[in-house]
Amino acid sequence: MADYRRWFVPGGTFFFTVVTRGRARWLCSEPARRILSACLREAKAAWPFHIDAIVLLPDNLHAIWSLPPGDDAYSARWAWIKKEFTKRWLAAGGKERAISEKRRQRGDRGVWQPRFWEHTIENDADFDRHFDYVHYNPVKHGLAKSPIDWPWSSFHRWAAAGVYDANWGRSAIPDTLSDLDATAME
Repeated sequence: MADYRRWFVPGGTFFFTVVTRGRARWLCSEPARRILSACLREAKAAWPFHIDAIVLLPDNLHAIWSLPPGDDAYSARWAWIKKEFTKRWLAAGGKERAISEKRRQRGDRGVWQPRFWEHTIENDADFDRHFDYVHYNPVKHGLAKSPIDWPWSSFHRWAAAGVYDANWGRSAIPDTLSDLDATAME
């Protein structure tokens, strides 16, 4: 059995990848976006955190969160978000993938993969690499020609704020991504 270890840094900033069960491609659908948005908003109201960056792809999402000082409970937040999303998604007629009877007896459903990928952001350069990775991801996967062309991304917020030029990532892979091990994040 795998030995999953998480690095809990109170008040830290973290990169996450959360994947649909069996990489089912429904996450960008209107009902999924609406439900996920509501769950994120409610989680932030109950357990404050800041979403520094986020992108939805058809079968996964990437996000960077910053937690308040003294708080390291990102796993509890993701558990609540995934559980609440699953209830609402299934109630709205959303599909789920088949899972084993053993998993179903434990209360699992076939909506999300059981865990998530987490990386603790170590410094400003690490933040910049992951921030760019989140926003470039739709281009990397051939879903858009440029980050600005992908509608379900915080890139638009950051371009409007002047952090990114609107044409960033259109013609070349950004330099910040050259040494990032992207395969570890998929």
